Amino acid sequence: MEKMNQALEKMKMLVGMEVEEEDEEQTSGPSRDSSSFIDDFNRNCALSSKQSMLVFFHPIKFGVTFTFGNLLALGSTAFLIGPKRQVTMMLDPVRIYATALYLASIIIALFCAVYVHSKILTLFAVILEFGALFWYSLSYVPFARSMVSKIMVGCFDTEF
Repeated sequence: MEKMNQALEKMKMLVGMEVEEEDEEQTSGPSRDSSSFIDDFNRNCALSSKQSMLVFFHPIKFGVTFTFGNLLALGSTAFLIGPKRQVTMMLDPVRIYATALYLASIIIALFCAVYVHSKILTLFAVILEFGALFWYSLSYVPFARSMVSKIMVGCFDTEF
């Protein structure tokens, strides 16, 4: 039962809920020191409800940060495998259209957020960018795009 309570406490911390403090006699010992760091880290990294709703309250700010995050992710993979190999992999005939859609969605999102300053257009551009990122990521998994396509056709097929 104690393990269940500890697991419940950790789940509460992961989703950002407040956790009751334990008694002093239970917190003594060396194992508490190592888990204390993790507990403090999880508490400090939890988002408030206002922070997690940033995409709806401030879509322009979210769009810029999300897009720069995607650019940093592309740059980090180029750093890890080398820029030449990154570009070669991105321009591979299997994923050339996914790459073009992804890069175009990045440009559209930045354009809507920085130049147009439209909250609705930026929100739509971020949704497009997220979908393009998903499709681009699936291009690295063999047969993943065809599987997702078949699932979507199966789910939304209106013929009986």
